[in-house]
Amino acid sequence: MPVISRFHGIVIKMYLRQKEHNPPHIHAIFGDYVGMFSLSDGEMYEGDIPPKEQRLVKAFVLKYREALLMMWNTQQFSVLEPIE
Repeated sequence: MPVISRFHGIVIKMYLRQKEHNPPHIHAIFGDYVGMFSLSDGEMYEGDIPPKEQRLVKAFVLKYREALLMMWNTQQFSVLEPIE
């Protein structure tokens, strides 16, 4: 699972696309917490990441939504700049 970005102690990853992996999403890891975030709206739909970090991941998804969807569709991964 390639690492897309790291910021504020959060690691953003994306699995290779498979039928059972829809809808398009990223995985965020923060210490022992994990979450799956939709690329459509940046909301966590599974996981236990604390609210502050959820907001940071959502801001990341919304900022890079187009690039993340391109990675999801093409499976050509790249590293994205961290958010402040």
